[in-house]
Amino acid sequence: MKPTLLLLAVLVGLTACKSSKAEHDDAHEHGHDEESSEKLHVESGDVIHVHVPQEMLRDLRVTTAKVEARPGGESVTVLGELTFSEDAYAEVSSPVPARVASVAVTTGQAVKQGQRLAELQSPELGRARADLQSAQARATAARQAADRKRTLAEERIVARKDAQAAEADAAAADAEVAAAKASLTALGAGGAGGDGTSGFVLKAPIGGTIVERAARLGQMADPSQPLFRIGDLSSLWLVVHAFERDAVRLQPGAEARVTFAAFPGQEFTAKVGHVGQRVDPHSRTIPVRLELDNGKGLLRPGMSASASIPLGDPGATLTAVPAVSLQRLENGWVVFLPTAEAGVFEQREVGRGRSLGTQVEVLKGLAVGDEVVVEGAFLLKAEVEKSRGGGDEHGH
Repeated sequence: MKPTLLLLAVLVGLTACKSSKAEHDDAHEHGHDEESSEKLHVESGDVIHVHVPQEMLRDLRVTTAKVEARPGGESVTVLGELTFSEDAYAEVSSPVPARVASVAVTTGQAVKQGQRLAELQSPELGRARADLQSAQARATAARQAADRKRTLAEERIVARKDAQAAEADAAAADAEVAAAKASLTALGAGGAGGDGTSGFVLKAPIGGTIVERAARLGQMADPSQPLFRIGDLSSLWLVVHAFERDAVRLQPGAEARVTFAAFPGQEFTAKVGHVGQRVDPHSRTIPVRLELDNGKGLLRPGMSASASIPLGDPGATLTAVPAVSLQRLENGWVVFLPTAEAGVFEQREVGRGRSLGTQVEVLKGLAVGDEVVVEGAFLLKAEVEKSRGGGDEHGH
């Protein structure tokens, strides 16, 4: 009887140990699954997906951009410098030697057309205004004398020739007034006054921004030196110089891609506004004017730039993505596309074409409008390489 009881006790103990071990293994396997689901991992198949946990996604600065169509065909890259539009720039100087009495604006200030800039005092202008006043007084007296002589002539008190002589004197006096006014206009005052007969006001000829102010209180203004430079910064010109063989193929209205040393990694668009009519005999180049919108006020006249301009037919297009969105893997070039599921990105192979500055031509694998990962693409690529290199570990 005792051996039988001993055998039953051993069997019960073995069963309990096996059950405990199975529960431990299940718990370990379940915990491993939960842990793996919380880590960044790659799922391979017909379509490769990279899963990024929400906690890690918040730390990664993942940005995206849409695949776009841009002008294709041949292009030429040229250098140039930003400048003001000829119709939106003015230099304001004193018309006569004068002393600056007051200044109403400062550098960087926006002004409207006709707005007061400064008041100046000029002895020469004072003399011209005095001459005008004398001429006007003589003209008034001559006109009154002519009227009297005409009345007396009608009453036969004086001879008609005396009335005619008085009319001639009045006409000569009127001519002197017109000459005095023309002198004031030539001096740039046009009869507009300031405080006193020698003062006059400089006004803004166009609306824009005061880009330079040389006027200082009390200084003597030289007519050959501008006191103010005014420019409209909302639209600027980029003047580039293209070799004659390329310039003759440029089409007005063609869209150019412009990059500035001051803004690395950014591209601006411009349109060909005018292709010059003369070839520089020394450089064999033709000036080309590109027009840029500067509504955000980022650009400044004088900045150097590089422009890529399409040649020939502007209708040809190609598919392009930001250069940093393409990543090199063992089998070729890939991009990553966000999916409808948050934190999941599709890896897609693409055909890489030529470099286009900050962009790259894509020959296959993407369509215009597709969305690709830009910032963060390198980290996703690194995870894919890690998963391939550690395949045994992941399988284990």
